[in-house]
Amino acid sequence: MLTARYLLRALRFCSSAPCPRHKPSAKLSVRDALRAQNPSGERVKVQGWIRSIRSQKEVLFLHVNDGSSLESLQVVAESSFDSRELAFGSSVEVQGQLIKSPSKRQNVELKAEKIEVIGNCDAKAFPIKYKERHPLEYMRQYPHLRCRTNVLSSILRVRSEATAAIHSFFKDSGFVHIHTPIITSNDCEGAGELFQVEPSSKIKLPEENFFNVPAFLTVSGQLHLEVMSGAFTQVFTFGPTFRAENSQTRRHLAEFYMVEAEISFVKSLQDLMQVMEELFKATTVTVLSNCPEDVELCHKFIAPGQKIRTYAKKQLFNWGIDLQTEHEKYLLKHCGNIPVFIINYPLALKPFYMRDNEDGPQHTVAAVDLLVPGVGELFGGSLREERYHVLEQRLARLGLKEAYQWYLDLRQFGSVPHGGFGMGFERYLQCILGVENIKDVIPFPRFTHSCLL
Repeated sequence: MLTARYLLRALRFCSSAPCPRHKPSAKLSVRDALRAQNPSGERVKVQGWIRSIRSQKEVLFLHVNDGSSLESLQVVAESSFDSRELAFGSSVEVQGQLIKSPSKRQNVELKAEKIEVIGNCDAKAFPIKYKERHPLEYMRQYPHLRCRTNVLSSILRVRSEATAAIHSFFKDSGFVHIHTPIITSNDCEGAGELFQVEPSSKIKLPEENFFNVPAFLTVSGQLHLEVMSGAFTQVFTFGPTFRAENSQTRRHLAEFYMVEAEISFVKSLQDLMQVMEELFKATTVTVLSNCPEDVELCHKFIAPGQKIRTYAKKQLFNWGIDLQTEHEKYLLKHCGNIPVFIINYPLALKPFYMRDNEDGPQHTVAAVDLLVPGVGELFGGSLREERYHVLEQRLARLGLKEAYQWYLDLRQFGSVPHGGFGMGFERYLQCILGVENIKDVIPFPRFTHSCLL
């Protein structure tokens, strides 16, 4: 049997290092090429897609982009290059010298020695047109092509950066990342908006279940995080969740991503609110620092076009009735259009797991929502009911005691005061980028009557 040491040694001696005089061009991303401080004619290779092409008498100008940067790399070639196959949208590989650009529009440019067309593009049939700014509504018709536009590529770069920032925040704060299941037998929210999971095979007998119990796509990883909070003091998950809502609003999807956290030994909503605020601030600071051009593009071409909705009629807030979108907007406006925490909701409106405040006639639970301008509810959280007898009585009243006996067990074996929250990731992106419709901040939106690709 080969040992790991032997394999490493074999790999080291079998490497085929090129002759220094025939050293191949270094492959660079467009982003790295643009960041070159003192380009001195180093031979490089860049791969990407043509974003613009301009032919002059003696010079051919191309702008090539590979998705790593909002800005494209200018390629300068002699007019002797065959430009018949060079079209907007075509994929190319360019080799040449990276030099300082004489133009003030860019710091560097690539002086082409070889241009190879990897994939042709029929520019006339291509739904994305050169120098046209396509509305986001138009591009939703082409989920397989819309990532090639500047706005969508910027949004997706921000999405990637925000994902990394969220993981970094939790890691730096001492949280353990938990992979909660996609398929589950519980309905955490209790709203019944579930997608049931069944095998597609028709040999299954109708009275049987693959898992012996009905199974669904998860609506939240919270209950599984509560299990883990009995062994780890701080846990989080970040993954897809599903709601079978018959909704066509600009804030709802059937499949979306949730950031959820659970913290043990928490005794007040203020402690949860502090973590929510820190998560929001830390993630946003990282995005603004690492993607300034992408954020600026979204604010420049998306946010100004948002419709401002006003509500002239008097807003009525009746105790015991849940907040609607109009109420959320009224509260935000009343508070100066800044993020607002709403706490202590009526018990009757909330799921069984929220801690009873035992505050007399109002009878509230220790719940909190964070409302933000342009979106409404961004975070939702609560302290959990850790008292065995209180939780047992509530589950019995709701007829859920048998189904959630395992949940009661958590309160019987070393329970502690704990709480947690969830943040809708797409709503967060809507908030910081000013994107009106949630369908435009996710690569492949899933909603009622639409499951393209």
